Amino acid sequence: MRINLKVLICDDVSEKGIDIFKKQADIEVDVKLKMSEDEICEIADQYNAIVVRSATKITKRILEHAKQLKVVGRAGVGIDNIDVETATQKGVVVVNTPDGNTTSAAEHTMAMMLSLARHIPHADHSLRKGRWDRKKFVGVEMRNKTLGIIGFGKIGSEVGKRAKAFDMKIIVFDPFVTKEVAERAGVESVSLNNLLKESDFITVHMPLTAETKHMICTEQFDMMKNDVRIFNVARGGIIDENALYDAIVSKKVAGAALDVYEQEPQTESPLFKLPEVIVTPHLGASTQEAQINVAIDVANEIVRVLRGEPVQNAVNIPFVKHENMATFKPYMVLTEQLGKLAGVFAEGPMDTVEIDYFGEIVNYNTSALNNTLLKGLLRPFLHDAVNYVNAPLVAKNRGVKVKETKNFHTEDYTNKICVTIRGNGDWKHSISGTVFKNNELRILSIDDFSLDIQPTGHIIIITHNDKPKVVGKVGMVLGEYEVNIAGMQLDREEVGGGAMMILTIDQEVSTEIIAAIKEIPGIKSANYVAF
Repeated sequence: MRINLKVLICDDVSEKGIDIFKKQADIEVDVKLKMSEDEICEIADQYNAIVVRSATKITKRILEHAKQLKVVGRAGVGIDNIDVETATQKGVVVVNTPDGNTTSAAEHTMAMMLSLARHIPHADHSLRKGRWDRKKFVGVEMRNKTLGIIGFGKIGSEVGKRAKAFDMKIIVFDPFVTKEVAERAGVESVSLNNLLKESDFITVHMPLTAETKHMICTEQFDMMKNDVRIFNVARGGIIDENALYDAIVSKKVAGAALDVYEQEPQTESPLFKLPEVIVTPHLGASTQEAQINVAIDVANEIVRVLRGEPVQNAVNIPFVKHENMATFKPYMVLTEQLGKLAGVFAEGPMDTVEIDYFGEIVNYNTSALNNTLLKGLLRPFLHDAVNYVNAPLVAKNRGVKVKETKNFHTEDYTNKICVTIRGNGDWKHSISGTVFKNNELRILSIDDFSLDIQPTGHIIIITHNDKPKVVGKVGMVLGEYEVNIAGMQLDREEVGGGAMMILTIDQEVSTEIIAAIKEIPGIKSANYVAF
């Protein structure tokens, strides 16, 4: 068969993945490592597919030169080195391999737990220095200890299985794991605060997002038991390293084991000087088996894309042109923003997502919109583990029921979409939105509050009591942190009742600023959203 498809491999991947391409009679594969952006641009238009790991960046410039490109594959989970937005605009599918390193990361977590509990690295170092110091390295048993797992996805659940073999009590926090799913796994689903208060060991298995950055900082350390032990084999930045250092020095935290860091590569850190800390250089996925698995997975996905077959791990959905795309595309963007905003209001594990369509949009196949909404809802918490293709399955596996209704009649707008999330019969929140004729997106309501928000940029959403001085004090707090307010909207249920304040701001805000706002008397909740 004549060769008419070409694959470029830019980073070192397992030969077993490369062999999959070589077995295809109509695919030619070239391995060219350590190329610069200029070098890739010179040859990019020759290839239909590009494979990378973390070293090579697929930039907008490269994508503009790659006229024949159909797919970019990441042999791994993270896609920060790929310009997904530009790829989407150009109809290029981006795929990753979220499952290939699950076992490796889970086993590395257990290795870190055992090493910290029994002082293995430091005892090894001491003995090699000629010291037989048994009393110095008295450890603790894991049996009958409470392990708190933050994030109960593929890796977190695998850690739970292994920890149960050590007779540990497992409690988990995950916004998308219902009590029923937790019970089937033999663990207990709790709030984040309860997990922090009850755990002897805490391990993090969340992605790094705007919502999870520094989710473990001084306030959280203060809630924990004395002599708690902390582990991070997920992403650097979820734990505030400065706060962790202070918590260890003050003896609040007995020790920590870290595989990831806020800045990588990292060879110098105050944490590295503490004897209570064990560190490794991001080895979670560094096993022979994991490297083989991700190479095989990405190769198979790329072959499926080139053959026009369904894929399992597409990170994006290219906007293919057809007669309805001009109308349909803005609603895909809207549903993703509605999902992201709804997730902000989740008060715990959710069990139901209701999606209601009103108006002419009911004539379309809304399954793509449902997937996009679920992706927006789940992605802030699960990040690259969820995509447009697998979002419904991810929701189902976590016990979340998705219900869709359609109604052609709508009173106020040509089209309207409403999403309602519910959790364990205890709480619910609803958000609605539309697209104006000029393709401007609008959030129309949040719960019982009527609004007119453009879901772009940086927004702070505050619920509070309708009383004097609250709005002014919020402005003062932001002013103290030199955060400029670009716009404000207010709505209230009744005079003196509940109220909602929407602030459009010019920059990202830290968890410290949000915490300061929450301290203002009369404030019920404050959430920052970056669209």
